[in-house]
Amino acid sequence: MAMGSLDPRRHQGPMADINVVPLVDVMLVLLVIFIITTPLLTNAVKIDLPKASSAPNITQPEHIEFGIRENGDLYWNGEKLTLEQLGPRFAAAAKIQPQPELHIRADRHAEYEPVAKVMSLAAQAGLTRIGFVTDPSIQQ
Repeated sequence: MAMGSLDPRRHQGPMADINVVPLVDVMLVLLVIFIITTPLLTNAVKIDLPKASSAPNITQPEHIEFGIRENGDLYWNGEKLTLEQLGPRFAAAAKIQPQPELHIRADRHAEYEPVAKVMSLAAQAGLTRIGFVTDPSIQQ
């Protein structure tokens, strides 16, 4: 172990040893303190809470069933519409809170153009919840 001296002729470099024994002692003391105090922090006040059962009240937003047939016919919840009537309907639906979901049911052989127009009109009116309904049992 390097010790300093008062002799000016004997110049030594900086001490490169680190004494870790005091550090280990401090860590052991802290460990013992934490082991003793942690059980004291887990005591909770015993309270006899009332018993009640209730089902959660889940409110589903309204949804619009929108159908597109192979020949291009458009249906709003079963009611046949034209493309010109959709703008005002979508605008009115977008103002409802909570905003309804638009479920698009397009025929499997329907062209993409009417589907794209309907989605564009819905987005322009402010509807943000648009989805496609498919039949998972049908396989190609």
